[in-house]
Amino acid sequence: MNEAVERRRTRGGGGAARRAERTTMRIETARFIERNIPNMELLNEETLQIIEHNAETVLEEIGVNFVNNPAALDRWREAGAEVTGERVRIPRGLARELCKTAPSKFTQHARNPEKSVEIGGKSLVLAPVYGPPFVREGSSRRYATMTDFEKFVKLGYMSKWLHHSGGTVCEPTDVPVNKRHLDMLLAHMTLSDKPFMGSVTEPSRAQDSVDMCKILFGEGFVAENTVMTSLVNINSPLTFDDTMMGALEVYAANMQAAIISPFIVGGAMAPVSVTGTLTQVLAEVLAGVAYSQLVRKGAPVIFGAFVTSIDMNSGAPTFGTPEASQILYGAGQLARRLNLPFRSGGGLCGSKLPDAQAAYETANTLNAALLGGVNFMLHACGWLEGGLVSSFEKFVMDADQLGALHKMAEGVANDENAQAMDALREVGPGGHYLGCAHTQANFKQAFWRTEVLDYKPFETWEEEGARDTQMLASARVDKLLGNYTQPEMDPGVAEALAAYVARRKAEMPDAFV
Repeated sequence: MNEAVERRRTRGGGGAARRAERTTMRIETARFIERNIPNMELLNEETLQIIEHNAETVLEEIGVNFVNNPAALDRWREAGAEVTGERVRIPRGLARELCKTAPSKFTQHARNPEKSVEIGGKSLVLAPVYGPPFVREGSSRRYATMTDFEKFVKLGYMSKWLHHSGGTVCEPTDVPVNKRHLDMLLAHMTLSDKPFMGSVTEPSRAQDSVDMCKILFGEGFVAENTVMTSLVNINSPLTFDDTMMGALEVYAANMQAAIISPFIVGGAMAPVSVTGTLTQVLAEVLAGVAYSQLVRKGAPVIFGAFVTSIDMNSGAPTFGTPEASQILYGAGQLARRLNLPFRSGGGLCGSKLPDAQAAYETANTLNAALLGGVNFMLHACGWLEGGLVSSFEKFVMDADQLGALHKMAEGVANDENAQAMDALREVGPGGHYLGCAHTQANFKQAFWRTEVLDYKPFETWEEEGARDTQMLASARVDKLLGNYTQPEMDPGVAEALAAYVARRKAEMPDAFV
């Protein structure tokens, strides 16, 4: 065999090997993002001080309501607040002082220690959509089922750029309301080995979450470590209901993390101005975080800000708007001044389909979250129709784009390899860099590469069916689910979890409200 034939065979074999490597499914999870880029500091010092002063005025003069919760009122009274009925007026500086015992960062442990995440500082942890009662799959929009829920958990587990399994990735309406949290927790615990969120829809369900974690991680481990994050929404404006506060009390008492998050549609639940909205956001978070520390000093919490604007013609919430980004940037600055982790952002959009509107609005929010210093991003993928719908196609489209956030957050290297002087010398005027030594050494990691989008020539794209992005995403969903392999779990732990779920379900009749 002559040398030319041998070289061709070697090149062909190498190409085949590389193609096989690209098409082989590997379950890989990227480490949580650690930013090497600066945060966007939108508000000047004067504006920040005005907002902080006005938020303290709101707490002192207007106050907040803790409804149907006598124990909370007693805690506030003992701390020095003025309590009239269910209204709590907090003296200037008291809430801020109480917030100082909350940690600036914490680790949420996963059952696979390699997938544990750090929340706070310069980190960014990405978690999927939360809460929609409907799902969209192709052209079908329907109520979500437990089967849908399990599919989303599997997709999250298979998605490289997602660090977190999330919580209510969709609301499985075919399971009784009072029992579905058990099935959802079991799915997160057994179908994935990433961190997950606990239930907050009733205090006893929060306790179930803690008890199941004691089975999964061990009672001693849970007593000393954070293994759950939960979403505690404030009923804006300025109202803390007994359901959410009851869940917060359970989690804080057990040193499990809670996102204290105002749920605001600007113009409906808060003023129409950015500064006014930020004033209310800060007042609500100060009261909520302070209350968590009254329950137990040192309980881990996250400063949350879910804020969107409103369409003044229809009354519908809008997403990806400049004002929402301004509020996100400002809230991030306020959170950092409190030395608290920050939650905001997500793949938010108002579109009914994973289309151009969805892409524009989602990109605006994802980029704002990256630049705004968000530490925990809920709704990072899968969100459609203002949060009413979890979309399988958009889940993988968004999850793919999260890789671009990882790349952007790395910043720009300036070491000897990044300077590429050897490449500049090798190629010189009029040449090209495709075959130079520097390109050959770096091409695999040089550029972020999509797993969904199409960059093929027109002729190839047309021959393959002229598929649009939604069709490509649908194929990606099928591929991921087809290659899913359940992570290993100790059989004794799996049996104990299943027994706990069965026992708790047997203890109560079905309830669908």
